[in-house]
Amino acid sequence: MPNLIYLLEHYGVLIVFGIVLVEQLGLPIPAFPILVVAGALAVDGDMNGGLVLAAALGACLISDFTWFRAGRHFGKRILRLLCRISLSPDYCVSQTEDKFKRWGPKALIVSKFVPGFNTVAAPMSGALGTPPRLFFLYAGLGALLWSGTGIVVGVIFHASVQQVLDLLSTMGSTALLMLATLLGLFLLYKYLERRRFRQALQIERIGIDELLELIEQGEEPLMVDARSATAQALEPAVPGALFFNGKEPVPAMIAMDKDRHIIVYCSCPNDVTAAQVAKLLHQHGFHRAKPLHGGLDAWNAAYRSDQPAPASLLGEGLPS
Repeated sequence: MPNLIYLLEHYGVLIVFGIVLVEQLGLPIPAFPILVVAGALAVDGDMNGGLVLAAALGACLISDFTWFRAGRHFGKRILRLLCRISLSPDYCVSQTEDKFKRWGPKALIVSKFVPGFNTVAAPMSGALGTPPRLFFLYAGLGALLWSGTGIVVGVIFHASVQQVLDLLSTMGSTALLMLATLLGLFLLYKYLERRRFRQALQIERIGIDELLELIEQGEEPLMVDARSATAQALEPAVPGALFFNGKEPVPAMIAMDKDRHIIVYCSCPNDVTAAQVAKLLHQHGFHRAKPLHGGLDAWNAAYRSDQPAPASLLGEGLPS
């Protein structure tokens, strides 16, 4: 552990830059505590606070611009990829999309303080066509606020931080083992949280082949779009689909036959939002509501732009 303290004192700026960069790129490495430690070391002159701030700011902007360009080029696909590999993929889709829709690019100022939100804020800015100048303005302010907060916290509590560092320096390899154990416990907690959430959403799904078979048999399933408003703006919906963004069925569904097939789809990992809505519809008596396995991607794969959707779905979604 004394070697780690030595490295922080002599190569702290590079360490801060590297850890912040990989954390902002998406790896589950907590960078904020490093900024706090750097701020505490800066009080005693062991590190240059200005250089630490510049390093953190530069790392944030490099990462943010990388994801911004990816969002501009790949659009919705990069958002799905990020949410799929995130430690909190089931949170990061619909809630963050609607937050960004509500706040616009200004959300970048606070995005780094919100778990899950930071994962998609920069690529979503690119996907929604935010001008680069505006993106850099708000992303820069957000990076400055986040980095500065960490350093200031370290400055304010430098005495306590220094005591912890002194204690760790006397523990040798035991301190590294403790830190590794804490990181492992954090990852285990996130994994168990993710698993519990998925188990809570266990519900029978319908595959695209089964849906097509229903349509061919003359059934008229109601297609329900459970995506966020932002996702709906990024990618066209299934023709004739009912948009569902609330917590209760829309009034037009009240008079519907409870035995009608209802197919709910989204564009999020594991069909999470669609499963949530389908379970909600079950609670209101629509026992044939099922999430579409694969979501909008599965539908688009079956019906490309040059292949018209079934006529039974066009204009016949709800009773008049």
